[in-house]
Amino acid sequence: MALRCALSMLKHDAEGKECIERIVKRLHALSYHMRSYFWLDFQQLNDIYRYKTEEYSHTAVNKFNVIPDSIPDWVFDFMPTRGGYFIGNVSPARMDFRWFCLGNCIAILSSLATPEQSMAIMDLIEARWDELVGEMPLKIAYPAIESHEWRIVTGCDPKNTRWSYHNGGSWPAACIKTGRPQIARRAIDLAETRLLKDGWPEYYDGKLGRYVGKQARKYQTWSIAGYLVAKMMMEDPSHLGMISLEEDKQMKPLIKRSSSWTC
Repeated sequence: MALRCALSMLKHDAEGKECIERIVKRLHALSYHMRSYFWLDFQQLNDIYRYKTEEYSHTAVNKFNVIPDSIPDWVFDFMPTRGGYFIGNVSPARMDFRWFCLGNCIAILSSLATPEQSMAIMDLIEARWDELVGEMPLKIAYPAIESHEWRIVTGCDPKNTRWSYHNGGSWPAACIKTGRPQIARRAIDLAETRLLKDGWPEYYDGKLGRYVGKQARKYQTWSIAGYLVAKMMMEDPSHLGMISLEEDKQMKPLIKRSSSWTC
C-alpha cells in the first residue's frame, strides 16, 4: 500500500523517474512473493501437507523446506473447501498459519490480493463466521495465542488477554470492494445490538466476543469512529476511493489460480 501510494505521489521528472523505476521493480517482486508463497487455500494446504523435505535445487517444490509435521492441527479444520487467506509469515522450515484480519483486508484494499484471492478471503469469512466474527466483529487474529506462549509474549498484560479486541473500519471497506456488502451489513447489524447498550467499550473478551473487556474503557473514540466509518461506507460506497487502490493492470506476475475460484 505504501509503495502504491508513493508511486502515485512522485513526479515523473528526472529526479522522480529513478525512484519510480525502483518502486515498480520492488512492487513486482513483492507482489509475486506474497501472492505465491503467503497464500493458503485448501489445495495449497494439501500440497504443503504432502511436501517432501531437504530439496535444495532450483527445481525444489518445497522452497522454504517447510516440515509438514509443523502444520498445526487447527488449520486443517479451519480451512474450508472454498476460501483462502494470506498467512502470517513464511520462514525457513516453518510457516505461521494464523489468520490476521488487518493484513488480509489491506491486501484487498491495496490490490495486493488478486480479484480471485480477494473473493476467496470473503468466502473464508462467511464459512468461518463463528470463529472470525462471533458476536462482535471482527477478530484481529485467529487463533489467539494462549497459555505459556501468551504469558511470554504479552508479559501477562491484563489489557491484552487472549481473544480480546476487535477491528474497526478495514473489513467493511474490503467487503464493499469485493462486491460483498451483505457480509459487512450482517456484521454491522450484529455490532449495533451491543455497542450503544454497552457504552461503546474499547474491546470485547472471549472467543465469540460476548463479554465487555475486563479493562475496556467506555465511550472509546476508535470504537465510535470505526462504527461511523462502516455506516458511511455502506451508505455511500463512493467513499471507498479514499482508502482503496484499484488493481494495477501492468502488474501480472505468474501465479496459480486459487482453488476457491470458479468460472
